[in-house]
Amino acid sequence: MDMFSLNKVRDMLPSMPSLSPPPFDKTFNGTTTQSDETETKPQAELDSSEPISSLDPQPIDESKPKSNLDLVNECDSFPYFQSTPQLYLNHVSTYYHLHVAAYPDTTLGYVLPSVAEVLRGLDEWELDDDERTLILKAGEDEPTRSAILARTTAAMREIGHFTILKGWRNELYPVYGPAPARELLFSVERAASALFGIVTYGIHMTAYTKSASGELKIWTPRRSKTKSTYPGMLDNTVAGGMATGENPQICCVREASEEASLPEDLVREKAHSAGTVTYFHIRDSRAGGETRLLQPECQYIFDLELPDDVQPKPSDDEVEEFFLMGVEELKEKLKTGEFKPNCAVVLLDFFIRHGVLNAQNEPDFIEIVSRLHRKLDFPTA
Repeated sequence: MDMFSLNKVRDMLPSMPSLSPPPFDKTFNGTTTQSDETETKPQAELDSSEPISSLDPQPIDESKPKSNLDLVNECDSFPYFQSTPQLYLNHVSTYYHLHVAAYPDTTLGYVLPSVAEVLRGLDEWELDDDERTLILKAGEDEPTRSAILARTTAAMREIGHFTILKGWRNELYPVYGPAPARELLFSVERAASALFGIVTYGIHMTAYTKSASGELKIWTPRRSKTKSTYPGMLDNTVAGGMATGENPQICCVREASEEASLPEDLVREKAHSAGTVTYFHIRDSRAGGETRLLQPECQYIFDLELPDDVQPKPSDDEVEEFFLMGVEELKEKLKTGEFKPNCAVVLLDFFIRHGVLNAQNEPDFIEIVSRLHRKLDFPTA
């Protein structure tokens, strides 16, 4: 949210209860403590007797089939101001809002207090507890800012406090400034992106076949059970993060080759852009690392109709096997929650665009369509 301040938020809804952020312990001696003991605590360490934070999305009953709207809620889990204003404002007044000195009125991401506290006192960073801002105050250009982020995240990794950094990828994600320039402000290590709550970008491609009668089948991979994120869950045919300097088509071609052994020439010629899916996710234990980290994302979507003689095959250790599944089988897999959350919404988007899901057979059709294209709180490229 641009031009954010707690005073302005209070003025927006003066009749609401106090929007003061929850207290947290500022003591830092190599570990971070906070009054909300569930914050960034790995979900595996929590048990059912512990209360659910009022800031967390309500869990979906895993014992019941999931509706399509349940799947959207699970992925796009950050609250909306329009429907739950108090919950939304409680969230945004709790986090620290990431800024760079060159754009003091532009929020680039939301940072948990326990993450921001690690940066308190560092020369290149400034925390303002009243305005709840975390400002990168050093660096006049992108290379300098990126170098500061590289040093900062490397130090975080060396300390070993944040589990999420064990998944260090040596890949850089871009962070952009506001319109109209949308300049590249800095790049940050992929594994650290959720610590800063920035918008990340990726591609998802659905490879499908269509029979003479019009029957659709989709090539669906199962993720390796040894992956640190969403192990053993179903995925889209091809999916991957988009690094600084990549465009969506180049990323799609690269990921299709690396993940599914699909010929680069075929993907380059036949895969067509089908828009974007955007959502704002609050990470849970399946994502690996700390929970409640914030992950707003934009996925560029591609469709690829494959001839019968071309089949995706695993080419790395991320995918166990590809299956060619019909629409009804895929619907059942969605109901039982077998798909990675963002892959479920990409599949729903495919179903909508191909007429499988429509206003006649989906009671929440309008809500689902709108939620697949969320306007994010931060600048996007």
